[in-house]
Amino acid sequence: MKKLIKPSRLEWITFFVLMPVIDVATLYIMFNERLWHDAKLWLYAFWIGYAIGLITFFINVTAMHWLQQKMPELKQTLKRVTLIVLSHSVITFIAFGFVFLMYNKLHLFGFYAANGQFQFAVLIVLAMVMLTTTLWESEFIYKRYKESIIEKETMQQMNIQQEFETLKNQVNPHFLFNCFNTLSSLINEDKIQAEKFLNELSKVYRYLLRNNEDGFSTLQDELHFIQSYFLLLKTRHGDAIQLQIEEDKKYSNYLLPSLSLQLLVENAVKHNIVSKQHPLMIDIFCLTGNKLAVNNNLQPKKIKSPSTKIGLANIQSKYDLLKHSGFEILRDAKNFTVVLPLIWNNNTGKEFSFIQKQNKLQTNN
Repeated sequence: MKKLIKPSRLEWITFFVLMPVIDVATLYIMFNERLWHDAKLWLYAFWIGYAIGLITFFINVTAMHWLQQKMPELKQTLKRVTLIVLSHSVITFIAFGFVFLMYNKLHLFGFYAANGQFQFAVLIVLAMVMLTTTLWESEFIYKRYKESIIEKETMQQMNIQQEFETLKNQVNPHFLFNCFNTLSSLINEDKIQAEKFLNELSKVYRYLLRNNEDGFSTLQDELHFIQSYFLLLKTRHGDAIQLQIEEDKKYSNYLLPSLSLQLLVENAVKHNIVSKQHPLMIDIFCLTGNKLAVNNNLQPKKIKSPSTKIGLANIQSKYDLLKHSGFEILRDAKNFTVVLPLIWNNNTGKEFSFIQKQNKLQTNN
């Protein structure tokens, strides 16, 4: 009940501004010009009316808050406003009627009711009450509108977070499956190399588990990771695969989707011939305009490997969720290039703080 009768700042302001006006107007209707000459009316009658007005104010606010809690939705506005106006009118009519009757019956301060006096006073008071009711309800509707916008944005962020979780769950099995295939082949070919490969794989997978939690990593971390991942590829393919990285230090702290480089390199190996006679050349370099390019020479396998189409779609989906443009896939007769936008931390911090908090909450739960 305490919450129901606690007036807001606007409600208090309207009471302190309009109650003296209502009080003076009512006394003038009742006592006419005598109001300006009789000190008793100011010393006693004014404050009696003010006290009764304060009680009426609390009753009106309590009734309004109760109705707002029972019917808080914007679609219920018409019904809510109708009931609030009706309740305020009845409460005010009863309160003012009691005051008028008390003054008339007891002849307080020499008051005797005249014809039409009560009706006119009631109209004035109800007009003031309707004004305050309109202001109070407008404040409530505005607050509910802001809350609905926040709720909508929160739901959108939750949907984004869920989609990111789905995308990350696609990456991990895909990556692990390909590594196990490589390891299986190496065990039959070279057990020592297989052991080295397994050690490198454990390092790589530790990074994957650590950095894939938030969905995005810095360019510096991704380049360090891809170098470790490339050692796994070199273990099996030797000189048949080459990697060249041209890093621009000014982009080191920019962000890109975690494991993007690994997915692109993996796709290049999967869909192209990798041999000493035809080595696969992969180049990673920065472009002007906060972009990173991953390029490989195009030498498609004659027998195409089955594709789940997870890699490129996964990366593009992450950029789409962020509504960040600039992701491109370029292809000509000799080269296949993917351009990744690099995202400055300040542009994504607010957008991903919610996702990160949700991830942590889910982990804790």
